[in-house]
Amino acid sequence: MTIAHGPVVLDLPAPDGCAALLPGPADVLAQLDARLATARRRPAALLVLGLLRRNDTWPTPAPALDATTRLVAASLRGDDWIGRSGPAEFAVLLAGDPADADAVAARLAAGVAALGHPGLRAGVGVAVLEEGLPAREVLRRATLCLTTARSAGPGSVIRYRGVR
Repeated sequence: MTIAHGPVVLDLPAPDGCAALLPGPADVLAQLDARLATARRRPAALLVLGLLRRNDTWPTPAPALDATTRLVAASLRGDDWIGRSGPAEFAVLLAGDPADADAVAARLAAGVAALGHPGLRAGVGVAVLEEGLPAREVLRRATLCLTTARSAGPGSVIRYRGVR
């Protein structure tokens, strides 16, 4: 048996894949449960940023997901949290009042458009965390708002405001 000496050098591009490293939907619900326990003392909101693309029936390319992951992660503060709630959806738990959440959501939607990926845009659904709500209801509210934002068009931010 021959043992090679010296380093083996492969000329491969460095893998990014940072979007695949984010916590998934089960972790989103667990984080929501933890944050809901302190919702009265520490206001917070859930943002669900959904990528919008021209309907070419192809999944969102990995480079676009990774660029969006880096954008969102770079936009957060130390006590904020990011995960994936769907294949092209990012869940962000954001500390602060609803006006802060709306401002961050608008900034993130504009940031996705500025990434330079052809046809890639975003919409954002926002749900404020309220003590006594189950995590699934908060996620449902944010996802409902994201669906409305996607219908309204790129760059739209819709916050859940309850029934009328």
